[in-house]
Amino acid sequence: MATPGEVTGHSHHDTWDAPSNIMLPMFAETAHQAFVHQPTVTTMNANVERACFWYCVFVTCLVAAPAPAPAQDNYPNRTIKVVVPLPPGAAADTLPRILGDKLAGRWGQPVIIENKPGAALNMGAEAVARAHPDGYTLLATPPGPLVISQHFYPKLGFDPTAFAPVSVIASLPLVLIASPKAPVSTIAELIAYAKSNPDKLTYASSGSGSAPHLAAEMLSAAAGIRMIHVPYKGLAPALTDLRAGHVDVMIENLSNALPQIKGGNVKVLGVGSEGRVAHLPDVPALSEVFPGYVATTWFAMVAPPKTPPDIATKLSRAIDDTLRLPDVAKKLDDLYVQPVGGSPLETAAFLKRESDRWRDVILRGGIKPEQ
Repeated sequence: MATPGEVTGHSHHDTWDAPSNIMLPMFAETAHQAFVHQPTVTTMNANVERACFWYCVFVTCLVAAPAPAPAQDNYPNRTIKVVVPLPPGAAADTLPRILGDKLAGRWGQPVIIENKPGAALNMGAEAVARAHPDGYTLLATPPGPLVISQHFYPKLGFDPTAFAPVSVIASLPLVLIASPKAPVSTIAELIAYAKSNPDKLTYASSGSGSAPHLAAEMLSAAAGIRMIHVPYKGLAPALTDLRAGHVDVMIENLSNALPQIKGGNVKVLGVGSEGRVAHLPDVPALSEVFPGYVATTWFAMVAPPKTPPDIATKLSRAIDDTLRLPDVAKKLDDLYVQPVGGSPLETAAFLKRESDRWRDVILRGGIKPEQ
């Protein structure tokens, strides 16, 4: 049997049939032997010709061999898990399910939703931050874990700025609602009552450090009033106590609040969008009373830190395509949300602006977590 580098006893056609991982070292070694180890002029000339041949073959193989395809070219080829850091039922849970159903049909791979509430939405975010950055574990969340928590909590188990941005799924305004038993029915009445009775009105939120919590603090600062914050562990218990009159007012997103408004379970005082909304045309925007006051929320999707950009871009484009589907647009309209979309770069810029905005709100108001 010939040793590595030897070609004696092989025709050119025989050698071409050898695997490339055997051929390439053999070509290089043969060329080396031809120039270094042959003693005579005659044999040197022969071996120079042979070495030149093998060198040409060697270079041709290097040029012609196809480059290995990136692993993400066939993404996804198995189940994708989308972590939602809230309990089932709210808009933040419904939106990823709508997207997930469509993406599963598009790719022929299951897309499952895993609800992981806790620690003011930070538990689910931390789980995704520690996941393998291969695009098979994603986070779909309201603003809290991405742009608020780092300014609100002194210590987190993850870095919100390290996530790989994918897309902003949708946005919608926040709305100020009141218990049917509350002593106020308009924003003017709320201001007057709160000024006459400081620290008497209570306001609920679905969690300390959430966008609705900070929006209520913004409102208090703009109106020059003081109200007592009552944080709850999620939306459902907060709404239950609001309807029962255990708390007076609450700021919540339009999608979650509008069914309660239409059902007559709560009173609506104002909306946080820049202008009035089509679904509540007779309800004033809070900016009509407090110029410049805007309180909106949104839902974004991100991937674990160090996720390859190609995967983030593929996800983003798929989400954009899905948001444009007529049946998806109808479902989003039924939730009173506005589809957004956008590239990973656009999402990164948006998250930076939102982080700066909420940081300023927290610092100006001296807002801290309840002990």
